[in-house]
This record gives sequence, C-alpha cells and structure tokens, in this order.
Amino acid sequence: MNKWLLGFLVLLTTSLMGSAFTIGKIGLAYATPIMLVALRFLIAGVIMAIIVKCLKFAHPKQVSDWLKIALIGAFQTAGVMGCIFVSLRTITAGQSSILTFTNPLLVVIFGTLFMKVSYSRRQWFGVILGFAGVCITLGAQVDVQIGTLYGFLSAISWAAGTLLIKKWGGPINTWVLTAYQMLFGGLILFVGSFLLEEPSFQITPLSIAILLWLAFMASIVQFAVWFYLLQKGDPGKTSAFLFLAPFFGVLTGWLLLDEAIAWNVIVGGVCIFIGIFMVNWTAKLK
Repeated sequence: MNKWLLGFLVLLTTSLMGSAFTIGKIGLAYATPIMLVALRFLIAGVIMAIIVKCLKFAHPKQVSDWLKIALIGAFQTAGVMGCIFVSLRTITAGQSSILTFTNPLLVVIFGTLFMKVSYSRRQWFGVILGFAGVCITLGAQVDVQIGTLYGFLSAISWAAGTLLIKKWGGPINTWVLTAYQMLFGGLILFVGSFLLEEPSFQITPLSIAILLWLAFMASIVQFAVWFYLLQKGDPGKTSAFLFLAPFFGVLTGWLLLDEAIAWNVIVGGVCIFIGIFMVNWTAKLK
C-alpha cells in the first residue's frame, strides 16, 4: 500500500474513533446515553446487515454461531459503548477515551489468565507502563467520578470482546460478524435503555446530524477503513496505531468542548500510548 494512502487511512480511522467520544458527549444534551448509543448501533447494524446480505457473504448456519455473535455483541458493542456513553456524563471525552483505549493492555492480562497465551517481556513492560499511565492520569483528581469506573469497565468489556473474537471469530466472515454483533449489541442497548434509564431522544436538526454521524462515519466508515488496514497490513503493527485514537479524543474534546488538558492527563496519556505501542508493535508470541 502507498505510504501516503496508509497514513491518510490511519489518520481517518483513528480520528473517527477518538472524535466519537466528543461528538457523543455533545449528543448527550439531546438524548439519554444508552438510548443514543442504542440508536447509533441499531442504524449501523441494520445497514451493514443489509449490505452483507446483498453482497451474499457467507452467513452462519448453526444456532450456536449466532449465539456466539450475540455474546460478542454484548461485550464488544453493548458493554463497551454503553459504558463509554454513560461515563461521558461525569468525565471528559478525553479521559473517557484514554481509559477505554487501555484495552490492549487488558488483552495481555486476560489472555495470559484465561487463554494461556505467552507474551514477551517487552509487552509486559508495556502493560506495566500503561497502567502506570492510568494511575498518573487519574491520580491528580481529588474525587474519582463514577464515570471513571465506567470508562475502565468499557476497556474491560472491549478486552473480553477481543478475546472472544479471537476464539470464535475465525470461521465467521469478518464483515458478517461485524454487522451482526453491532446489530445484536444495539438491540441489547435498546432494551437496556428502558430498564436502566428513562429513555429520551429530542428530535432536532443537530441531534439527527449527530446520530447519523455516529452511525455512518464513526461506525460503518470507521469499521470499514480499520478492517481494510488490518487486511492489507500486518495486524500487530497496524494495531499499534490505536494509540492515536485517544490523542484525537483529547484533542477534539479540547477543540469542541473547551475541555481543560491537565498536566497529569498529558503525562499519563503519553505513558499509556507508549505502553499500548509496545504491546501491539511486538505482538509476536514467544
């Protein structure tokens, strides 16, 4: 792949990942968090499901495979995105993005504990450095907000979803898996909205624009570009560029929401980015 095209696509997909935190926080002025994210992924899931059906991609034939996709959606979409959007009520978009993107560090820990995967010393050093960064990022806060917990729970759910995809996703077409896990996750979130909050969505031109941006640009386009990069390049090296996403989360939060960037967020964020880079760039097992 041409290096200029690679650079453009990396910046596009990571900026969409990171800026979604800020756009989502703006959207909370018009909708309850779980309902907003539910509508986002219901729209994206339905559209992608129609696309993979029209393109005649192979769909699972066994009920057990559909149950696996639903469980992946429960973690990868419902758990991750539900926690992110709830966290945005009490913490900044930048802090939420930094906490969420610690998930590659958690993948190493969970992979070791539950899947008996062996990782290099450099990757473990990256995990330690990354979590030191989390402590620095949050350490200067006198009171840790409930959103901090939700932000970290989103990373845990993402790590669990990643490991489930590694375990079950091989035989399932990647695009089919992506489409239906978003759809199932959106359905879970939609039901959860009525159980866990008083759901609302104010219909205004801006709220519709935010919802469509989240569904199309931050979901469909972002996933399409990211999977294209994974398919065309080395997955381990490509995944290292994920450290750019929380950078864009902090940057857009500062630009669009006037969120202050404290020294501890900068120092802690740098430690987390380097840690994630070390974990992903050296993704070969012993």
